[in-house]
Amino acid sequence: MNKMFFINNRKKLADGLEDNSILVMFAGRAPYKSADEVYPFTPNRNFYYLTGIDRENIILMITKRNGKTSEMLFIEESDPVLARWVGEKMKADEAKEASGIESIDYIKNFHDAFGGLLSRYEYDILYLDFERQEWNISMTEAQKFAMEVRNKYSYFNLKNIFYKVSELRTIKDKEEVDNIRTAIEITKQGIENMMRNSKAGIMEYELEAYFDYVLTSKGVKDKAFKTIAAAGKNATILHYSENNSRCEDNALILFDLGAQYNYYSADISRTFPISGKFTERQKQVYNVVLKANEEVMKAVKPGLPFAELNEIAKKVLAEGCKELRLINEDSELSKYYFHGVSHYLGLDTHDVGDREEVLRPGMIFTNEPGLYIPEEGIGIRIEDDILVTEDGYENLSKDIIKTVEEIEEFMSKR
Repeated sequence: MNKMFFINNRKKLADGLEDNSILVMFAGRAPYKSADEVYPFTPNRNFYYLTGIDRENIILMITKRNGKTSEMLFIEESDPVLARWVGEKMKADEAKEASGIESIDYIKNFHDAFGGLLSRYEYDILYLDFERQEWNISMTEAQKFAMEVRNKYSYFNLKNIFYKVSELRTIKDKEEVDNIRTAIEITKQGIENMMRNSKAGIMEYELEAYFDYVLTSKGVKDKAFKTIAAAGKNATILHYSENNSRCEDNALILFDLGAQYNYYSADISRTFPISGKFTERQKQVYNVVLKANEEVMKAVKPGLPFAELNEIAKKVLAEGCKELRLINEDSELSKYYFHGVSHYLGLDTHDVGDREEVLRPGMIFTNEPGLYIPEEGIGIRIEDDILVTEDGYENLSKDIIKTVEEIEEFMSKR
């Protein structure tokens, strides 16, 4: 991505920082796995959004004093011996080129630099990213650093920068949208490869491998999330991911999957018959879900409350379930539809953003109604990725086939 994107992101964020403040952001580190192994590294998304750097153990520091901001990156120092084993560390000129930050120092000097600022100038606010999804998860580097700062500089006013960065990330610019378009196109090709190779008796993980092959062949380093490949009754489990069952001839298989491109995610769900032909009952249920998908999409426009999307989906699904003789009252819908229809999409698959917001141009979110009928072994979800435009919407995944007729025609050519 062009470094001007990251320069502009930092400027927009810095404009909202209070005077006499310091912002510190951490790239993060790969967590320990076992023995001498660690899990694959992926950068803290807020750090990446501000720097464009995807190397571990790097720190961004921004100071604001008398209305003027200064930026500095702290990188790891190269070790010639270690480089022969794991490769070179990021060099100063590489960090400058990626981020547009001119002032570069080594991470071993970070604490001295931080303390030196406080000894010379009157800084009293420290911004850190305090994102925390659950009570019991491990402490982040930002949280550990906050505890150290509290012990050494008790006068500091600690503030959470997470929500300010989230607000910026909610509205995507053209380059971000283009990255998601690319992730969706790769995902489309992977889905079509699975459909071409679908047959009775195949294992869920074998079909998943056809998707993975396309992603790897396109240079995708990581998927947006762990692929869900759920055949038959498995598809009635929302986040089923064992992917180790055999696909029966007359079953449907639900896929929820996505490629990741430049750390931007696609998130697509498609459901198709293993044999290539829907049964009459499967077709009836499928078309109810498809109608909900289409009605939600048609309602999208700036100013619509985000929460209204799910109400539209529920209304269509409830009417459909009555016609399918699954329920008698709308209040019974939760037996067969028990999740929301949308979440934001971007650098995270379940991206940051306020779900009590109204829709604004530049937002990207999923549209994923579903019905899950365990007693019939039918689980169907149809998910598209939607961009809010100035006068409505664009379905970014419109080229991924999804009607009964399109699916059956495509699979008939296997």
